[in-house]
Amino acid sequence: MSALANHSFAKMNGIGNEIVVIDLRDTASGITPADARAVATPEGVPYDQLMVLQKPRLAGTDAFVSIYNNDGSEAGACGNGMRCVARQTFAGGDKTALTFETKAGLINCWQGPAPDLYTVDMGTPKFGWQDIPLAEEFRDTRGIELQIGPIDAPILHTPSVVSMGNPHAIFWVEDIQAYDLEKFGPLLENHPIFPDRANITLAHIVGRDHIVMRTWERGAGLTKACGSAACATAVAAARLRRTNRTVHMTLPGGELTIEWRESDDHVLMTGPAAFEYEGTFDPKLFASVA
Repeated sequence: MSALANHSFAKMNGIGNEIVVIDLRDTASGITPADARAVATPEGVPYDQLMVLQKPRLAGTDAFVSIYNNDGSEAGACGNGMRCVARQTFAGGDKTALTFETKAGLINCWQGPAPDLYTVDMGTPKFGWQDIPLAEEFRDTRGIELQIGPIDAPILHTPSVVSMGNPHAIFWVEDIQAYDLEKFGPLLENHPIFPDRANITLAHIVGRDHIVMRTWERGAGLTKACGSAACATAVAAARLRRTNRTVHMTLPGGELTIEWRESDDHVLMTGPAAFEYEGTFDPKLFASVA
């Protein structure tokens, strides 16, 4: 039987990103992709990302966090999910700063700058074509040769590409609502240029300190918010010298502040995390899970 049968969970929300947090730190058990898919069914707790806390593997860390998309695939990073994990963990103790290990590396979180806000250090972005990764070499990833539509009149073209623990492609547009992202998103996510698939973002630069964006999230689909995409978009815009290194990001689900810190190139994401309810998984959800 799955380790999740009869186990408690917290349903949370990171500016529209539907998050489920599960704490398995008191057991050696883990979960499988099949478990993650079972939770995401209508009979379970539909989510964008499932955040699973497990026993720390490194000294000085508070937990190892496995991150699953609703199709059962694993993600390297989820900024909105990490804020939710931080809120839950802060609520259970007296710490004001936390360090988590993820597939993408160590992530530091702290409360502030206001009581209802949480900041996540998402680490340093990666720009090399092999690090993103891309299937072929591009020396300048500020804009690569990729387009959708006719060669002489492409609908979308020349995205910036960045890794923030996950691969991201950002298309710069004047109107983020003028494109059928639900149609183009799956095509671009699975384009051969992205061997690990990619998150696809449409972004409009309003000014030096403000960007609006929408994202098709790898493994999750059209989403109200994607924290790592917001980080990737802010960094990509600054690389093009079109914005400052601290920007206000407007996503369909809410607002984030992203700072690409000049002293060490770490990307800091600040935003809210909302608790919705607690529950216990029905064992019947996992009856068919091998």
